Amino acid sequence: MREFLLGNEAIARGAWEAGVKFVSGYPGTPSTEIIETLATRFPETNPRWSANEKVAFEEGMGAAIGGLRVLVTMKHVGLNVAADAFMVFPYSGTNGGFVVISADDPGMHSSQNEQDNRYLARVGKVPVLEPSDAQECHDFIIAGLELSEQFKSPVMLRTTTRIAHHKGLVEVGERKEVEQKEFVRDAKRFSVPIYRLARRPEVEKTLNALMDYAETCPFNRVEHSDNKSIGVVTSGITYQYVKEVMPEAGVLRLGMTFPLPAKLLREFCSAYQTVYVIEEGEPFIEEYMRNLGITNIKGKEIFGVIGEYSPGRLQNALALGDPPEPYTEGVNLIPRPPMMCVGCGHRTVFAALKQLKVTVSGDIGCYTMGALPPYEAEHTTFCMGASIGVAVGLEQAGHEDTVAVIGDSTFIHAGIPPLIDAVYNKSHLTLVILDNSATGMTGSQQNPASGKNVFGQEAPKLDLESFCRAMGVGSVEVVDTWHRKEIVNTLRRAIAYKGPSVVIARGACQQLPEMKKRNVISFIVEEELCTQCDACFKVWCPAITRTDQNYPVIAANECTSCTVCAQVCPTDAIKLAEAFA
Repeated sequence: MREFLLGNEAIARGAWEAGVKFVSGYPGTPSTEIIETLATRFPETNPRWSANEKVAFEEGMGAAIGGLRVLVTMKHVGLNVAADAFMVFPYSGTNGGFVVISADDPGMHSSQNEQDNRYLARVGKVPVLEPSDAQECHDFIIAGLELSEQFKSPVMLRTTTRIAHHKGLVEVGERKEVEQKEFVRDAKRFSVPIYRLARRPEVEKTLNALMDYAETCPFNRVEHSDNKSIGVVTSGITYQYVKEVMPEAGVLRLGMTFPLPAKLLREFCSAYQTVYVIEEGEPFIEEYMRNLGITNIKGKEIFGVIGEYSPGRLQNALALGDPPEPYTEGVNLIPRPPMMCVGCGHRTVFAALKQLKVTVSGDIGCYTMGALPPYEAEHTTFCMGASIGVAVGLEQAGHEDTVAVIGDSTFIHAGIPPLIDAVYNKSHLTLVILDNSATGMTGSQQNPASGKNVFGQEAPKLDLESFCRAMGVGSVEVVDTWHRKEIVNTLRRAIAYKGPSVVIARGACQQLPEMKKRNVISFIVEEELCTQCDACFKVWCPAITRTDQNYPVIAANECTSCTVCAQVCPTDAIKLAEAFA
């Protein structure tokens, strides 16, 4: 049977078929759909959202040591968070099969950096599989779990944005129940660091065995050509691009990119006059080949290291003719800059911060758009949880009026330790927690402060106010995020407070299913009262546009009835539609 699946959906299907019984992760594009698919279609895998990637990895590590087959999912920067556990796991090795997804993001479609996690795998001595289509996403998960059990090693499955989000036909099968492996208590294997010195040779032994395996493994495929002038070594999605623009070239497709097969690479390159190394990301394969002494190769000096590859980019780099022009006939696309959704509660907060003219240390979430016009009220953004530490550092540098902004999910993920530190070191930090009861930027997934789990069932809800007070924060206030005047007044009080203060701006994300199901009565504009002062346009709501007569008009099918436009109207011209009935 075949199904038309996203790469991420194919991964989920493969995990289910392989008998996975525990899945953990943290939402992060381009990996998010894996756990969402498992929760909606394959609950037997026991999927969950964890507080952050380190927690997810450690939960998965425990389940695998306990004998289950395990999948852990995250985007590339998530592996940075989980790196502590990732680096030490190979020393003990696993019991049940363990695969971690590292979803890299060339081109930074939804990320703060480009990062090639094959290098992290090399440092950690963890084997890497790279699928090149949806079918291999499915197949490599199953094979990766078997490989993990064979070598008692965690395995990384590296995807990229295009692999995760492309669609293809996938031959699927049925679930295979796998017997749980016995867990034997063994302190010398699983416990204190003093025993790890004795485990160190085992890590190298496993790596050497994997190097031998790489030479003949089925993941690496040679497709020779009669034309011996050009060969290509490639991996991942770029294999598809190579087959499209260089159909006559000989190809070595590497499905296992760490450890790399030295003998196979030498043999392949010796058969061709020139070999192009085409890999998305850093020159990981290319550097290894050059270190082997292979000289007839060309790589990043032609194709570049920045951004995402495409057939057109390869075609242009290889001088194979101009890439085709994008189809635009009859299409008039209006430029659409990133913006907050209609009714988003973050708007009032950033409007207030701009009004107060404070320095704002931002974090990772939808609210990074607060740095863009029209608000331009977020001045630093680095990584999950960094807003608080950066604000404390700016304070030490003399910038007293600095406000840190963080979302509820990101606060739980990485904001708790720096807030404890700010209290402990007597900072005057002002922190705004944007509590929209969702992990909004990746699709409004659940988190410990949302009151629901991955299945949408009721779950214990973290009390953010009590939690902050328990950490020693002297001033904690909660404000309705759609009450614009109260937002300004609450922020003023928090900034003036002599000590750490927290403002929790609360209002549910408008993209949550329960918000979309509401019977919303939209606002409309009474033109007789409208003076065309444009105050409502300064709310910057996408649902408000202009008529031909330059009056504001509110799209009834988009309005969420957040009331903010009505709050700013000086003539009360904006009213609920039912008032006109």
